[in-house]
Amino acid sequence: MTIAAPPPLAPVQPPPFRLSGAQLGLIASNFLMWGGFFAVIPLITVHFAGSVESGGLGWAAASVGLVLGLRQLTQQGLTVLGGAWADRVGPKPLILAGCVLRSLGFAWMAFSGTLPVLLASALLAGIGGGLFDAPKNAAITAVTQPEHRTQMFSLASISGNLGMVTGPMIGAALLGLGFQVAALASACVYLLAAAVMGLTLPHVRPPKRPPGSGMAGLRAAANNAPFRRFTLVLIGYFLLSTQINVAVTLKAIALAGPQATGPLYVVSAGLAVALQYPLLRLAERYLRVRTVLTLAVGAVGVALGLMALADSFGALLLCVGLYSLGTMLVYPTQQTLTARFAPAGQVGSYFGFSAISLGVGGALGSVLGGWLVDTGASIGMPALPWILLAATGLVTAWGLRWALRDLAPAPR
Repeated sequence: MTIAAPPPLAPVQPPPFRLSGAQLGLIASNFLMWGGFFAVIPLITVHFAGSVESGGLGWAAASVGLVLGLRQLTQQGLTVLGGAWADRVGPKPLILAGCVLRSLGFAWMAFSGTLPVLLASALLAGIGGGLFDAPKNAAITAVTQPEHRTQMFSLASISGNLGMVTGPMIGAALLGLGFQVAALASACVYLLAAAVMGLTLPHVRPPKRPPGSGMAGLRAAANNAPFRRFTLVLIGYFLLSTQINVAVTLKAIALAGPQATGPLYVVSAGLAVALQYPLLRLAERYLRVRTVLTLAVGAVGVALGLMALADSFGALLLCVGLYSLGTMLVYPTQQTLTARFAPAGQVGSYFGFSAISLGVGGALGSVLGGWLVDTGASIGMPALPWILLAATGLVTAWGLRWALRDLAPAPR
């Protein structure tokens, strides 16, 4: 007697992705934060280092650069600790405190008339960013099911890119009323973001208090060899992602003058707003997350290499389009993989530790990008920076494949 085999079980489909109030609040507040940030930060150079004849204060550009660099360093350094603290007290208190401190920093900046006061206000704004940066990612992880986290991080990234597009335009319009008005308006935007978070985000407490000191989660992240490899290799990517503000901007200005920066950023951020979510959903359907990340980083490297051949502003914008297609896929996939590495109760610490790659890579990229452009010009080899940046991208893509070789695939 033959017994028929039971029919194969159909794969379990995850529930459809529907945004909750907490997720909508995180997306909206992310838009406000990025918009408020880019409404004032680009104006700092214009106001403080601009010529007196044009309404600026005429400070040395190096002094303003020092202020912006120290703010970035302060924020990224504190982000490492902010993630660990989120594991102890939950992300919401830190996000709210960070928004308030950034608001105070921008409000103080509105009344800065000397370099020490500007530096102090920028550092206060940096401390605020360090408090909410990693906890914000931890909050997204906490209120989103694992199978939907890539989509949620993508939507958060889109809202940030939308803020990057609208913020500078709003800031430029407010600058007609004076830098003080623009800075105070940005300060109010961060208070609004805090209010949105206060009303929509639940106070997600850690499931249990992690054993040992408050740094136990950071030590666990640092001792996790696969995650450590992943974080260190990503330094190469963030060195490349900084070039939109350095080498790419310098080439755009050389090809089309100072007015080229506007279209450059509109193409870069605008494509991300329009295409990131559908492109990510398409990639997710056919490829695993780590494969998407590897291919995206490789695309960024190839795009930078092709910029050596761009002899017109239109050709450069085409390369920027490919560059943007790569960068728009990196953020959500990198964040999703970071959340996958992190055990329960240490998500904030892992996101905080991952900020090392952005801090180190961003700093190296800011220094090396301009230096490579100058060096290439001085030796009569303008393609030099683009060749080396392309090689960095391809090596980083290979390094990510190596770093993630032992990571178990997410259940489908």
